Amino acid sequence: MAGVVSKMWDDALLKYNVPRETVGRAVAVAAVAAYAAKLSVPRVRRWLQSGDDNGQPGADNNNLPPIKKRRSQVDIKRMHRVNKEFLLQLEKLLRVMIPGVWSKESALLGVHTLSLAARTFLSIYVAALEGHIVKHIVRRDARSFMLMLLRWFAVAIPATFINSAIRFLECKLALAFRSRLVDHAYGLYFNDQTYYRVSNLDGRVENADHCLTDDISAFTSSVAHLYSHITKPLFDCALVTVALAQSTHQMGANVVQGPLLACAVITVTGHILKAVSPHFGQLVSEEANRKGYLRAIHSRVIANAEEIAFYNGQKVELNHLRRAYKSLVFQMNKIFRQRLWYVMLEQFLMKYVWSGTGLVMVSLPILTGARQAGTGHGSSSSSDSVSQRTQYFTTAKNLLVSGGDAVERLMSSYKEIVELAGYTARVAEMLQVFEEVSRGEYQRTAVTNSKGVHTQSCLVQFNSEGQPLIKGRILESKDGSIRLEEVPIVTPNCDIVVSSLSIAVEPGTHLLITGPNGCGKSSLLRILSGLWPIYAGKLIRPAVCSMFYIPQRPYMTLGNLRDQVIYPDTVQEMAAKGIADTDLENILAVVRLRHIVTREGGWDVEADWKDVLSGGEKQRMGMARLFYHKPQFALLDECTSAVSLDVEGAMYQAAKDAGITLLTITHRPSLWKFHSHILQFDGEGGWKFGPLELHESSPSPAPVSETPRIMPYSKKEVLETAGSKNVPSVNGGVTELASSA
Repeated sequence: MAGVVSKMWDDALLKYNVPRETVGRAVAVAAVAAYAAKLSVPRVRRWLQSGDDNGQPGADNNNLPPIKKRRSQVDIKRMHRVNKEFLLQLEKLLRVMIPGVWSKESALLGVHTLSLAARTFLSIYVAALEGHIVKHIVRRDARSFMLMLLRWFAVAIPATFINSAIRFLECKLALAFRSRLVDHAYGLYFNDQTYYRVSNLDGRVENADHCLTDDISAFTSSVAHLYSHITKPLFDCALVTVALAQSTHQMGANVVQGPLLACAVITVTGHILKAVSPHFGQLVSEEANRKGYLRAIHSRVIANAEEIAFYNGQKVELNHLRRAYKSLVFQMNKIFRQRLWYVMLEQFLMKYVWSGTGLVMVSLPILTGARQAGTGHGSSSSSDSVSQRTQYFTTAKNLLVSGGDAVERLMSSYKEIVELAGYTARVAEMLQVFEEVSRGEYQRTAVTNSKGVHTQSCLVQFNSEGQPLIKGRILESKDGSIRLEEVPIVTPNCDIVVSSLSIAVEPGTHLLITGPNGCGKSSLLRILSGLWPIYAGKLIRPAVCSMFYIPQRPYMTLGNLRDQVIYPDTVQEMAAKGIADTDLENILAVVRLRHIVTREGGWDVEADWKDVLSGGEKQRMGMARLFYHKPQFALLDECTSAVSLDVEGAMYQAAKDAGITLLTITHRPSLWKFHSHILQFDGEGGWKFGPLELHESSPSPAPVSETPRIMPYSKKEVLETAGSKNVPSVNGGVTELASSA
């Protein structure tokens, strides 16, 4: 068939008078051009897409989720390479994982190193022993062969034990590293409410749960495996080189020729692989990022399953999951394609080229050696000469196999080092973000929208990157009051809701906070609780333990029924306060929940309380925590919206009788009578603050259609009060403030 095609091809060239050389050159040029296009087109496409700042995964990732990238492509590539930054990050993490010379991790590392060295000595001994066995087989010495075979089986016992011990110690070392790093990361994550600030005030770590679990596990496993993958080959290379030199010297050959040839081949191979190696660190880091995104989508569905079911939104959520999974599959296929040709080239160089080089190295002492026979008793026979060369060949071959395998692991370890750089960058970045967030340093995408508030009149200052500067101060109140002096209300998205707020709330002054949605009501409570930073002005408040925040959806912790009431205290802390279960029953009686102790089977029953309790029961459980802790101020954010009016009124009255000052966000007119003052936002950056006026014609609450009013004053009094530098006291008389807006 090939001859027929060749004849037809020659006839066509003769017919059109085209030289064969011209066609050959054209085919070669076309092949080179096609290969150049294959290499350049994807790079040009990525270069063109690198100018897009929308954070999309790229044109190759059609219909993939918009994973945000807050660094330029140059910074990402630099971050995942083996450079000085990687070494500094790795050094910092190693200091956490190995805190000292006399630590448990150092002991494991020492034992692991001794095991690796022992395995190398055993490999050399086994190679020499196999040479002796082959020698006696060639000599037909059955007795010596059986003795050597017994030694072979005897050395197999410690060899197999050490092999198993190496894998065991590697796993133990990875687990010890992970335990140290997790403990350190948890300490940072739960320090000063960092867990809240990372996800709400900072935007650099999108999937902290994935970083704290999978990324740390992958990093520590990679470190432990890489240590074994580098230390063992180094021992092998050093000891095998010495053993080969001794064997070559015994054959009377030149000791330098073989090592020089091996060094030359290894050096050329290393340069080739380094030049064509893909950026595995960047690829692996992006794969971990997309795994975290897929996990976050799953967590979102689980957390909002009821709302999704009510809306029948499973089709939309399914599309989100499929897009996230498609993104992960695309990235994994990309890694597989890169590894395909790289592993092919790596195997060609390290398996076939190095094997041929090893054969040359083994043959040189036999072909050029001056000692062609054995030296036993001053005489040698042809049989002894053959057996001696056979022994050398077998021993040298086994040593070269061990040495070549060691050098191959060292060469391939560069790929693992690059992958380790990706894990190191993610873990180091996470810990750095935790440290910066705990110090109040945030980075988040700024939203240049201030809901009508004039930025020129706002006290907030911004840096060159558009991030607000934290210039405010938080002081502890000496008289137990809460005071805000020219404090702006700024959301985590840099949305300025209120440019400046100045109020004072004394103990016993029950404040009602009203206004339209998005006007800053809940934001004010977050500022008072210390969750959001103060960007300007001054906040004077009592200690955090004197303030207790109850949201609309109370959090139900893991544990028994007792834990739900005393949260966040423990049973030991409850006992230290002198509170017994009977006191807790009295608290539940106040919020009309005493019956659930009997209904659920006692205080020690554990259950999934967020599903066991109804919405109203969970809100009343939140109020029960208020009566347990008895703070000075209670920050109530629509915390009784699912509670009946009679129970709600009884709880508010009980809180006032207990001496707890209420700061309440509510839309229920039935709660107005429990408050003496009002802070009213208009939704445009303005606000009013003063005593609350209720209808005197009827003791019943005002109708729902009406709104609470601040007692009126003359325009002159309002302007004089607003222009005063001193913060007015709401106990000292009727006061009204208005913002500059």
